[in-house]
Amino acid sequence: MIHILDLHYRAPRTIASFVIDTPEGPVVIETGPESCFAALEKGLAGFGYSREDVRHVFVTHIHLDHAGAAWRFAQHGATIYVHPKGAPHLADPSKLWASATRIYGDQMRTLWGRMEPVGGSQIRTLADGQVITFGNTKVKALEAPGHAPHHLAFQVEDALFGGDAAGVRIGGGPAVPPCPPPDIHVEGWRETLARIRSLGLDTLYLTHFGAYTDVESHLDTLEETLHRWSQWIKNQLRSGKAQEQITPLFEHKVAAELLQAGLSQAEVSEYEIADPAWMSVQGLSRYWQKFHPEEILAT
Repeated sequence: MIHILDLHYRAPRTIASFVIDTPEGPVVIETGPESCFAALEKGLAGFGYSREDVRHVFVTHIHLDHAGAAWRFAQHGATIYVHPKGAPHLADPSKLWASATRIYGDQMRTLWGRMEPVGGSQIRTLADGQVITFGNTKVKALEAPGHAPHHLAFQVEDALFGGDAAGVRIGGGPAVPPCPPPDIHVEGWRETLARIRSLGLDTLYLTHFGAYTDVESHLDTLEETLHRWSQWIKNQLRSGKAQEQITPLFEHKVAAELLQAGLSQAEVSEYEIADPAWMSVQGLSRYWQKFHPEEILAT
């Protein structure tokens, strides 16, 4: 059985952790940030587990909202499964923490808590297509770049834990792409979405947030929005605007789209916590500047 655990990061339905019952004990997929670890422990207890019962933890990638609390489980002997490119940042999170600090400044501890090293013997890297078996439960790792080059998705039967590669969606809202710096790659992301389509899935489990069974329409909306947002950012850059000028325009655009989709102001706020529009300005601007600088020459 798969349990969805709401970590209540600043609001409901912004970050989920997932717990799978297996013959070898609970398997956790996504830990959320360390600042939410008390909520994660409480959720585990509601399913009859303690943190010590968790021996296997899978993280889709090493961003703080997905893997920030992995070290807490490692302290009690759990194995942490991660992409090979992400493993060094679990073993030594100093560069990851410093990078995030440049964005969040003195809010780091409040937002994310702490991140301590995971011992090398407790980190297990996964190759594309590799399967880890726990009794009759099989977890298959799939390369899923685009949001980040160190991103995996995890397939369990006809379900996929898609991390950020499968987008952000809250309640009855639309699927939207989280595009923070520094690693957004639109072409790679579209290839990932094509691969996910080919799997014949019944359910997508989203870290932000929950389970959705309308897989095809979800992926179509996500891809269309990724294209539309990236083109909009490109056109703003081509017009000569700086990121500081683009950000409030994009924030207004995203909020207006979500309200037009029928969401309440509270739901729009949840989206903004889970997928901050200002970060997508930074991430998509960097994408164009790094991979297609010729496309944004001012006209």
